[in-house]
Amino acid sequence: MINTVPINWANLNCVIFDVDGTLYTQGKLRKRMLKSLLQYYGVRPWKLPELLMLRRFRAEREKQTAYAGPDLEADQYAWAARAGGYPVQQVRAVVERWMFQYPNQFLLPCRYPGVAEFFAALRARGITIGVYSDYPAQAKLAALELEADIVISSTDPAINRLKPHPQGLLHICQQLGLPPEQCLFIGDRPELDGACAEAAGMPYLIVEKQPFPTFTFYEILTNQLSTTSQPTPYESDVHSS
Repeated sequence: MINTVPINWANLNCVIFDVDGTLYTQGKLRKRMLKSLLQYYGVRPWKLPELLMLRRFRAEREKQTAYAGPDLEADQYAWAARAGGYPVQQVRAVVERWMFQYPNQFLLPCRYPGVAEFFAALRARGITIGVYSDYPAQAKLAALELEADIVISSTDPAINRLKPHPQGLLHICQQLGLPPEQCLFIGDRPELDGACAEAAGMPYLIVEKQPFPTFTFYEILTNQLSTTSQPTPYESDVHSS
């Protein structure tokens, strides 16, 4: 596990999760999606430019690290449309179908082992569960059969920032009335999730890259949590270095 400091579970009040690559394996999902895309476009070759739109959308969004503007939700489609010479509404329709809707049916089998058990262990300890993703996450969480107490996306009007800008994490802290050092962020990309947590002054963990069948990251965290004594009013708070 990659983290800023040893995690003091006894003094954590909230654990915040990234979604893509953190709660489920993207490799397994991509294989399922590749098969679906080949089946769909294999008999509709005139629609193949839509695949380029998807690629362009991802590429242009990746270029906008730490974006801070008035309307990220609209701008993300405008970037791809401008770069590829596509109509904005067509980009939006293709992205919403193939990135935000269609893949959800495959998510549950791709959920990392131990995630649900870790969520249950957090709830049993009275630890708030948050989600902060660069993409809308409510539908994905429902498909993963997971529930969070607060769910934030970078495209929310209150955020309008991309990682590693810390606005999303700080917003969750403000909504919960917690200092960042009493929260933990779990993500899968050090350069984005890790940097985001560091900018917010929040401890974090990076999901280990393990083969899906033998993935034990969340099982280990659940065991750590279960062997940690409940905090007392006199114990000091967790602090990041």
